[in-house]
Amino acid sequence: MEPCDPGQLGQTLLTGLLTLQKHTTTNTIVYRQRDPFWCTRVVTGCTDGVGKAYAFELAKRKMNLVLISRTEEKLQLLAREIESKHAVKTAVITADFSKGQAIAREIELKLKGMQIGILVNNVGKQYTYPMYVGEVPEQELWDIININVGATTLMTRIVLPQMLLRKKGAVVNVSSSSELQPLPLMTVYAATKAYIRSFSEALRVEYQSEGITVQHLSPFFINTKMNAFSHRLQENSLLVPDAPTYAENAIDTLGRVSHSTGYWAHGLQYFFTMIPPVLVRTYVGAVMNHVFRKDYMHNVKPQMSFL
Repeated sequence: MEPCDPGQLGQTLLTGLLTLQKHTTTNTIVYRQRDPFWCTRVVTGCTDGVGKAYAFELAKRKMNLVLISRTEEKLQLLAREIESKHAVKTAVITADFSKGQAIAREIELKLKGMQIGILVNNVGKQYTYPMYVGEVPEQELWDIININVGATTLMTRIVLPQMLLRKKGAVVNVSSSSELQPLPLMTVYAATKAYIRSFSEALRVEYQSEGITVQHLSPFFINTKMNAFSHRLQENSLLVPDAPTYAENAIDTLGRVSHSTGYWAHGLQYFFTMIPPVLVRTYVGAVMNHVFRKDYMHNVKPQMSFL
């Protein structure tokens, strides 16, 4: 049986206790004068789901934002909504991270001169639905690799030099519980999330003496468009929160724990998930994804009959 890391499990339970409490506006990173990370916050993949909700949580705490996502129209709408509701300043950068190195250079130029206090690496791409590797379109595989691995790596590299000069800053890497074991039918997606976990843990050790906080979030299922392949994941519940609920909990763990699921019920899931050996977790993941695959196929067939 694969041994559980007591420290990791302890952090998970601590996160659960922290997020069970009633959060108020006195948390660690709320006010500028008490904020160890200060300056501007950058959020990638912010026009939907967790990224959008996290951006609103930062704005609630009166933090200026740089919003980076693929669709210009959605970005402008989001920026106006945030500014009108929370009286903060925003800037937008349109970027398709599937383009790889070229787009990273453009972002670096646009961020030049800004003092970035927090980077939230949220942008990610999931399979359209659970598939065998041989079924996944080649372009979709490249997009998953470039977005999930490339964007997180290069965005981190862009902001690190200025954080090092100030000896403070935070990088939040949003991963997934799919990192916890190989995940058949989402093989490549899970592998990219395992990369984010490894990247985050190594980065934390590299810069722990330089005042840089590196936090790694590994949520379980959240009710977002990314999980629209199954109706089971499109209904809010205790174990499947919506994005605003998740973000409200997750943001309060920043500066307190280095790794978290970000949500107390997911912390409990993490605890029990890590008890069986990896072989069992992999098998359970395969069974689960076969169910989700059937859900998707069931929904697609009626639609195709009308084409």
